[in-house]
Amino acid sequence: MDIKQQIEQALIRAVEEAVATGQLPAGGTLPAVLLEEPPEKELGDFATNFAMQSARVFRQSPQKIAAAIKEHLMGDWLDHAEVAGPGFLNLYLRKSVIADTLRAVLAAGEAFGTLPPNGAPRIQVEYVSANPTGPLHVGHGRGAAVGSALVKLLRTAGYDVDSEYYVNDAGNQMNLLAVSVNARYLELLGQAVEFPENGYHGADIVETAQRIIDRDGDKYLAMPEEERIKLFQDVAYREKLAALEADLADFGVTFDRWFSERTLHPDAVRRVVDVLLQRGTAYEKDGAVWLRSTDYGDDKDRVIFRDNGVPTYLAADIAYHDDKYRRGYGRLINIWGADHHGYVARVKAAMAALGHDAEQLTVLLLQMVSLYRDGQIVKLSKRTGETVTLRELMEEVGVDAARYFFLMRSLDSQLDFDLDLATKKSNENPVYYIQYAHARISSIFRQADEAGIVVRDGAELELLTDETEIALIKKIASYPEEIARAAAEFAPQRIARYSHELAGAFHSFYNKCRIVGQEPALAVARLALVLATGRVIRHSLGVLGVSAPEKM
Repeated sequence: MDIKQQIEQALIRAVEEAVATGQLPAGGTLPAVLLEEPPEKELGDFATNFAMQSARVFRQSPQKIAAAIKEHLMGDWLDHAEVAGPGFLNLYLRKSVIADTLRAVLAAGEAFGTLPPNGAPRIQVEYVSANPTGPLHVGHGRGAAVGSALVKLLRTAGYDVDSEYYVNDAGNQMNLLAVSVNARYLELLGQAVEFPENGYHGADIVETAQRIIDRDGDKYLAMPEEERIKLFQDVAYREKLAALEADLADFGVTFDRWFSERTLHPDAVRRVVDVLLQRGTAYEKDGAVWLRSTDYGDDKDRVIFRDNGVPTYLAADIAYHDDKYRRGYGRLINIWGADHHGYVARVKAAMAALGHDAEQLTVLLLQMVSLYRDGQIVKLSKRTGETVTLRELMEEVGVDAARYFFLMRSLDSQLDFDLDLATKKSNENPVYYIQYAHARISSIFRQADEAGIVVRDGAELELLTDETEIALIKKIASYPEEIARAAAEFAPQRIARYSHELAGAFHSFYNKCRIVGQEPALAVARLALVLATGRVIRHSLGVLGVSAPEKM
């Protein structure tokens, strides 16, 4: 438990004591006890406005409430407390508390910030899941960065988590992939052909067809078209899926499981439809099978089996999510594009209709990414004249910058990605700013080693009294709480923000507090603080999937 949590619990106990002694009246729903760091050191190390927030509940003045809490506030961390202004309670820590906090951080080593297993039900996170019909674009890249960081974050917070990619390798999109490759194959061999309506026009389709020709020539021309298309579907599918895996791996994204939609057809799909019919939560009409999704909050009932006997995409998605529940997960998290907003209600309705707890399914909707260069929006790839791919983005700005920029904002906020800023080697670039802090720390240790200064047990950490030292220690100490809150909110952007704030606290410390040339005991204490800072920067960047270089 960090110092902030200790103080919050002590305040809660003080409120309870004041109520028990009759100084504050019982009854009513009280607000949460929240701490903040005052803008000026003279106002204490922490402060709370709880007295003002609870004045209506207690029907007393905030000053009187704050005075009652102060009377019962106890803890070995407390030097003294003061009631200030309209009812703030300012808290001043004992000098030893800051030093003891840093000692605990140092004792935890590289694992500081990693929380113990919490015993919560197992979680599955499914993300990206782009159709294997072409390269990943920057929108997929944002989903990949958010999903992989969320998985790492949840694991760091003590959750048991599996990650999964749902491969849409059945249905009409695979047929369109095959006929598109076939058309390009025939065109490249000089055959007159009408390109299929709704076919895939990407340059990668031409490249696939050309690779087939480079390898096997025109030998497939003599093959019956139906057989040739079937062959090309398999070739293209394997190629596209391998390219997806390679792009994701280079982006620092791997999955515990790649789940093939094909495995659901026909048995699993037919089974869930039969179950829905038996439960009366689906019905037959005009030769089709309909889900009674309006019974579960959807705006209309949905077809799951067409009148020609072919299942809809929804039917396969129902079977897939049913499979997830049957695997025993206690929480399912899907990261979908914002264009799937209308799909959420029908999938949740289907889960409820099957008898599952739909509240166990959380769908996070990812908003669009807009790329900017020279202040102008970039819509198309320079290379192909089509959508900018994740691979092109990685090549232009690097994996670290791409991941951090994708993670800077909440996933439900539209992201304006400044390509110029992402490649800039200055403090304006947030990922550069953080990585430079870590490189600077590595440089400090090289200089300290040359000067014979080493971190050792028993360092006099009480010597760290400068305001920048204290601020840095507080920021470091808050890291486990930040991990827990970010995980609870499914919000890896909190860790992106935290890492930037930590780097800022370190740079402020560095600019004011030197190590080499200082009195030996102070130099060792400061070097210990630098050691702890470097560990937490590495740890937080690791959660984000961003590297921590030693030189820049």
